[in-house]
Amino acid sequence: MCVKHFRLLVLGNGISAYGSYLNMVALNVFVYDVTDSALAAGLFMAVRLVVSVAAGFVAGRLVSRYDRKRLIILADLCQAATLLALLLTPEAGRITLLYGLAVVTGSCATLSQVALRSSVPEIVGAEHRTRANSWLVTGRSFAMIAGFSSAGVVVAQLGYTAAFGFGVSTFLISASILAALPIRTRAADAGDAEDPDGAARWSVRLLLATAPVLMAMIALRAVDGLGSSSHNVALPVYSDLLDPDHPATFISQFWATWAVGVIAAQQVLTRYTARGRRTLGERAFALSACVMSAAFIVVFSGLPTVPTLAVALVAGAADGVSEVVYVSRLQSVPDERRGRLFGLSASAENAGFGLGMLVSGSLLEAFSPLTVVASLHGLAIVLCLALLVVLVVRARRERPPAADPGPAPGSEPEPEPEPEREPEPGRESERPEQETSRRGGGDAVREGQG
Repeated sequence: MCVKHFRLLVLGNGISAYGSYLNMVALNVFVYDVTDSALAAGLFMAVRLVVSVAAGFVAGRLVSRYDRKRLIILADLCQAATLLALLLTPEAGRITLLYGLAVVTGSCATLSQVALRSSVPEIVGAEHRTRANSWLVTGRSFAMIAGFSSAGVVVAQLGYTAAFGFGVSTFLISASILAALPIRTRAADAGDAEDPDGAARWSVRLLLATAPVLMAMIALRAVDGLGSSSHNVALPVYSDLLDPDHPATFISQFWATWAVGVIAAQQVLTRYTARGRRTLGERAFALSACVMSAAFIVVFSGLPTVPTLAVALVAGAADGVSEVVYVSRLQSVPDERRGRLFGLSASAENAGFGLGMLVSGSLLEAFSPLTVVASLHGLAIVLCLALLVVLVVRARRERPPAADPGPAPGSEPEPEPEPEREPEPGRESERPEQETSRRGGGDAVREGQG
């Protein structure tokens, strides 16, 4: 594992993620300002999300066939080019270009994520993938804090032109760093064509039959997307109920504390896996996802600020552990199958998050934030517990029977009794005479010695 090269990759990925988070805020506000329509802004987000879901399946095929390093670079360059085109286009033509930008950013973000996640075991080695994933999550968490916190300041003080210009520069820097790194992102024996054994000709039905636990983890990750969207949508409403005059205060406190929890958990996880190259499996994923969902529910329960932020810290830590364990588990499959699997995972996660946005928004019209968050995260908890039960039962069934303990240490094994031989015919009468003669000879010797 070349630590220096991978840390540079983490740096480039973090810079690219910062540009993505910055543009996520700036573009949504820009669409609303240009169109003066909440429907247009919602449509922009919907187009980007739908494209992200569809792009997962396409990205899985691409990363299985082509060089992943080039695909990540291409994704960064495409996003930079579309943002630059938006800057150079007159205001009259920007509305049409915005929806094209939604298509490009949604598809390129998914392609970059699938390609990078699929490449980690080939870059650092399979035994170091958990540690490498922790670094990537840490870098992205810092990028999220910086992107969300600076977006408002950049747009308010410098304007949209400066915000989009920062976005263009971040993508170009990320592409340049990755292009300069001498890394391999595919297995050494992987060709440009599909594998001859038919590994790529998989389907969801085939995965259900051959890898049911992996499919259960992907389904659970999609339900986690439902829960994540619920607290994202409910957080502004809950913050307004806490402090109508300063609703942004609790939101900033919550996300900052959550990010600190993610980063702290990654430090612990990195040190844990570095000792003896330990790995965490499906049980750790289900348990951490369960803790994460429970913590998010408690956040909206009305506790005082300090205990609430402490619970948000736990939620961030569990969220980070859950993601790293999940990604590391999917990376354990062979390289020729890995791209398709991560493409399916990206589609499932984005679909769950998008559906959760719609469901949470409609439920908040009639129910409290706590009810909405508890409902969707509660569903995730139920599925986590079900997966844990299945894993425990499966482990007991696959446990080998107890072996014979054998003789105690230091004791000699008892000799096996020799099987009795049947006397040969004609020799039965000779044995007593021979025995008598032997005894007699012995007596005569003893008498002579006396």
